[in-house]
Amino acid sequence: KDENKPIFLSVGYSTCHWCHVMERESFENDEVAKLLNDNFVAIKLDREERPDVDSVYMTYIQATSGQGGWPMSVFMTPDLKPFVGATYLPIDRFSFALKDISEKWNSMGDKLEEEGERIVTALRQLVAQPRGGLAETLDKDFLTLGCKTASDIFDDEHGGFGNAPKFPRPCVFEMLFAMWKMGEDESVASDARDMALFTLEKMAKGGVNDQLRGGFHRYSVDRYWHVPHFEKMLYDQSQLAIAFLQAFQVTKDTLFESSARGILDYVASDMKDEATGGFYSAEDADSEVPFGAAEGPTKAEGAYYVWTSFELKLVLGEQNAGMFCEYYGVSQEGNAPAASDPQGEFEGKNILKVSKSLSEVAESEGKTIEEVEAYLSAAKQKLLEQRGKRPKPHLDDKIVTSWNGLMTSAFARAANILEDEAYYDVASKTAKFLSETMWNGEVLFRNYREGISGIEGFAEDYAATICALLDVYEMDGDCEWIRKALKLQDVMDSKFWDKEGGGYFSTKEGDESIVFRKKEDYDGSEPSPTGVACANLLRLASLTGRDDLLEKSKQCASAFATILNKTPFAMPKLAASAFCAQSGLRRVVVASDSSAAAGKEFARAFFALGVPNVAFVRVGPAGSGADSELLGIETKDMVARDGKATAYVCKGTTCMDPVTDVDAFVEQLKKL
Repeated sequence: KDENKPIFLSVGYSTCHWCHVMERESFENDEVAKLLNDNFVAIKLDREERPDVDSVYMTYIQATSGQGGWPMSVFMTPDLKPFVGATYLPIDRFSFALKDISEKWNSMGDKLEEEGERIVTALRQLVAQPRGGLAETLDKDFLTLGCKTASDIFDDEHGGFGNAPKFPRPCVFEMLFAMWKMGEDESVASDARDMALFTLEKMAKGGVNDQLRGGFHRYSVDRYWHVPHFEKMLYDQSQLAIAFLQAFQVTKDTLFESSARGILDYVASDMKDEATGGFYSAEDADSEVPFGAAEGPTKAEGAYYVWTSFELKLVLGEQNAGMFCEYYGVSQEGNAPAASDPQGEFEGKNILKVSKSLSEVAESEGKTIEEVEAYLSAAKQKLLEQRGKRPKPHLDDKIVTSWNGLMTSAFARAANILEDEAYYDVASKTAKFLSETMWNGEVLFRNYREGISGIEGFAEDYAATICALLDVYEMDGDCEWIRKALKLQDVMDSKFWDKEGGGYFSTKEGDESIVFRKKEDYDGSEPSPTGVACANLLRLASLTGRDDLLEKSKQCASAFATILNKTPFAMPKLAASAFCAQSGLRRVVVASDSSAAAGKEFARAFFALGVPNVAFVRVGPAGSGADSELLGIETKDMVARDGKATAYVCKGTTCMDPVTDVDAFVEQLKKL
């Protein structure tokens, strides 16, 4: 304002390929830099640190161009009102834009300011359009509609929804599994289950899954889940791990278990900050080309992950490589389909994917399945060791609270479902980091890198952290996690809840750096804050017996009733949560004479079955007093019978007969 200059805002993120291209082409060019610095106030923003700012201006870009992406390039007035926007701009177009906009600002700046005011007014009207309301009701079959929409666009040959490029969008799996486990229409429910399982199987076997190390790449550029964009994001790992765990609960298929373990082991090894217990954000798609020619590109997409046939034979041996190449679809010419590689980046290179079954390879090689499995395991270890000598992709070591909450939930659920102590330890440490370092008792902070950033958390940070604490409670039974979750929920409500229309704004009121507040109404690569909060409130209500929390959970759904009734596939996380909320409060209380054991056999049966929307409570011989008051349970009456762990299966305020037999307990769960 003092210099009367417009602002140029460039929004990107650390592992964004085209962000780095524009940085090298334009921002590091002396002539362009002079134009920019002389005529504009230039701001470079990490969208992962400030998703609020990113969301506001991405709304503008999408409203004016019909599409969006990063880097996002926005020219705006000193009052933060945009008047020109684009995504990536090559240097010639960017230079022209700088000169043209500078001239227009100097000659007709008042007109540009008027345009900015008009645009912001229109955007405020756009985001204020009703999506529901506190008095709105949900149609009976809204979840069925969401699953039928998924079926209409389902790729029944390769799995996934819609055409290439294919993004995982894990919230869809949650909706499909909710329908399978709780839906009344058996045909729709079985179809939902089959779509989820088939898609997850295809993804697990595809090149989008790092077949050597585990962990999933950002998305597939083709419909086959073969050729990925090689970036690895923490938010994908967390949600996909949970999806594979759910698939394992449904099928007990070891493919899904190994896929979940692959993700979790990769994250614990490669993405974890040992000092804090927090998880890093991402690994880049590009990396230095091993043995690249001096005059050739120094970096390339997927260079760390792809293999030539010659390299594989060199590492595994000429004779031994055949079985590996057969199983993973390796060819001398490279295995990327031409249509999936229009620039020829992967000519002569192979992206590992499972191309044949173990039995097919065993038959062709004259081996047993066990022999093939043992060989492939040894071969993968050799290749991992060799790959480890290559230049690694850039690691974004920023620790983002919401993504860490999602990842903590994945480890806690895995600890319960897979009964793995290593995952228990990881979840415990990260939960402690979130609740003691990122939360100071009054404010939850957004991110951490060599210390807390000072940026206050957004609704998504609170929602994901609350979810994580509830998952850790179900893992270890310590009621302190519930107390912390309730405190965070109170703060989230005070900062972000829309008292008039319901649901959660992404940002708090009164932030002058945001020209309008909005409520996220789409569950994309990350779930919306309201979708996560709806499930959190229901779980808290089930744990504590508090009707006010149940009512607020239902209000989350009412706030978006228009979307859920007409296009529920847009908000599958909220759709699944709202569907569960309709079933009311449901919980299992397991009483044991040993607070440490707390009915281990009952816990094993409960988490193996995977019944949605049932809170799991452990009480020991001292299960009265403060914990009893917190949980809203008359624990003096819920005790171990005849010295045996005893389960109480309850819906609302009514409980079935207490049981000490695990099989009887499972039958009761199926009746909920």
